Amino acid sequence: MVGIKDVAKHAGVSVGTVSNVINRPDVVSEETRHRVQSVIDRLGYVRSESARQLRAGQSRIMALLVLDMGNPFFVDVARGAERAARDAGLRVMMCNSGQSPSEEAEYLALFAEQRVRGVLLTPADATGRNIEAFRRHAIPFVLVDRVAEGATECSVSVDDVLGGALAVRHLVDTGHRSIAYVSGPPGLNQVKDRREGALQALAEAGLPASALRELPTERLDVAAGRDAGARVLGLAERPTAVFCANDLLALGVLQAMYAAGVSVPEEISIVGYDDIEFAAAAVVPLTSVRQPAIKMGAMAAELLLEETESDTDEHDHRRVVLQPELVVRRSSLAPR
Repeated sequence: MVGIKDVAKHAGVSVGTVSNVINRPDVVSEETRHRVQSVIDRLGYVRSESARQLRAGQSRIMALLVLDMGNPFFVDVARGAERAARDAGLRVMMCNSGQSPSEEAEYLALFAEQRVRGVLLTPADATGRNIEAFRRHAIPFVLVDRVAEGATECSVSVDDVLGGALAVRHLVDTGHRSIAYVSGPPGLNQVKDRREGALQALAEAGLPASALRELPTERLDVAAGRDAGARVLGLAERPTAVFCANDLLALGVLQAMYAAGVSVPEEISIVGYDDIEFAAAAVVPLTSVRQPAIKMGAMAAELLLEETESDTDEHDHRRVVLQPELVVRRSSLAPR
């Protein structure tokens, strides 16, 4: 590989001058700058970013670890984070835990080895052990789509209790009294918060908690939604509506209903969560609780940048909670 010493030798200058051309070109004369740059172009020299980071003591890489990069919601979170990082001259390393605590632990260990600038994390480990193990590396992190329970880290999330209440309140208002909740993995805080909101909406309407039938799934994807839809159809007392913990589950339930010849929304209504792009494009446009995903990613990255650029002893950790919005479409609008 061509090194900085090779460039200096061919250009007839010192290594320090080459470094200045790369990092501080304003302190080098125009003639020298052009001569060194032409040698860099001719030799194909590329500086070692890892070596530069070791000398500077700070990485230009921000890591993002989410539950499922196959979910368009997290793609939008990544878009927001990447935009904010790029504006600050940084880059984002995007990784996917696949909702696996063990995969999450391996990625966090990798981030520690690489000494990244900081981490944006949607935790997969409900016990919190992975986060506690990561703390000892003193690398700042911000929780995304999760509320920080203590005062030792920042977080950006959405009020999922309100989101669950918006979904079920809408179903109750349109006449439903028996609702299935396709919830996803029960250990996830988002799943529990959305269920809490759903129960609150039922209580407000004077309905018992038994009006909500929870159907957990192992994953939060379309295949799990199809399986859950088949379970809904197999219930002895079939509910008239289904609220799903995310849109991928809801799209899977919608597929199961159509495969069985059950019309949506005439025979059963469906409400999702996230309002991904595919929700509006479904064969029956999907009612969904919208999360401001791009804004969430951008704000999380900005909080992380604030922490990495300040004295960590003086940094004020903040918990930002954004508001969800119900977007009503045809999947829940059958007259009853």
